[in-house]
Amino acid sequence: MNNPPRVTEEHGQDGFGRPSSLEDARETHAGGVVLPGEPTEVAAEVSSVYEHGIDIKARSHWAYARKRFLRHRLAMGSLVILVVILLCGVFANRIAPYSYDQLDLTNIGAKPTTKGHHFFGTDLLGRDYFSRVLYGIRTSARVAFIVAILAVILGTAIGALAGYFRGWLDNLLMRFTDLVLTLPGLAVLLVAARFLGGGSQYRVAIILSLLFWTGLARLVRGTFLSLREKEFVEAAKASGSGDFRIIIRHMLPNSLGPIIVSATLIVAAAILVESALSYLGFGIAPPTPALGQLIAEGQQNMLTMWWLVTFPGLTITLIVLCINFIGDGLRDALDPTQRRIRA
Repeated sequence: MNNPPRVTEEHGQDGFGRPSSLEDARETHAGGVVLPGEPTEVAAEVSSVYEHGIDIKARSHWAYARKRFLRHRLAMGSLVILVVILLCGVFANRIAPYSYDQLDLTNIGAKPTTKGHHFFGTDLLGRDYFSRVLYGIRTSARVAFIVAILAVILGTAIGALAGYFRGWLDNLLMRFTDLVLTLPGLAVLLVAARFLGGGSQYRVAIILSLLFWTGLARLVRGTFLSLREKEFVEAAKASGSGDFRIIIRHMLPNSLGPIIVSATLIVAAAILVESALSYLGFGIAPPTPALGQLIAEGQQNMLTMWWLVTFPGLTITLIVLCINFIGDGLRDALDPTQRRIRA
């Protein structure tokens, strides 16, 4: 026969190492000891309560996630830089000293200089490259965000339906997802962009979104398969809630963490793929500037006019790095088991 938990009067703990009374719990927190499995933020606030006699203000999971994200220095710095870059693209018509197609025949192929406000130099037609990069940021960012929105909607819908209903619908949707994954992505993109894109940034965005949703769909399906067995879903069914109400009101909010992180990665991937398509001549058609297209235009003279490739390439690299760092910060902040901030 098992003996009951032994109370250690000297230390105020039971046989399992837990405080045996409320007063002992207060002393434990006041001494700065974190109980096993307790979030660091909660322990700090409880300790402050017992020391100073103040009330705890209840916080949700999203409040703690926001607090952890704000303490992630690398992610916050990347967010500030990304916002500045995107605002420069949005307000390119106000910031750029010239229009993206305006010619300056007195400064053809000029090096980067402050003279005439040609900060990134000019190309072989005398067009200001700083202005063209700003307008290219606007175009590439617009395509990337359209791709992210459409891919998230499509991937979340397919993954949620497959994970919740399971059975024949799950098999049908997942086999279709596997079929899309087996397609040679670059070849399909090149053919589709050539015959369906027509050089339009919106058509290119739709084509990219039709191939970018698969990974998110599999992720959402796995999350819904796990959430489907939780007690709150069973309680919602017992209360008479319909399937789609349970999906939208109960399960989807609990899946937003992985979805948000995946959306940031989709934005970064969309910028890279769109730049690659424009570089190969299958993306956005001139005269609309795009970052990949600017690199393609300057590659023939990159040895003598290095600025034609360097500045658009550095802009793409900086945008993608910032998005990846933000994704890392969101992943750490939205993880309920995360106790420490990595950066």
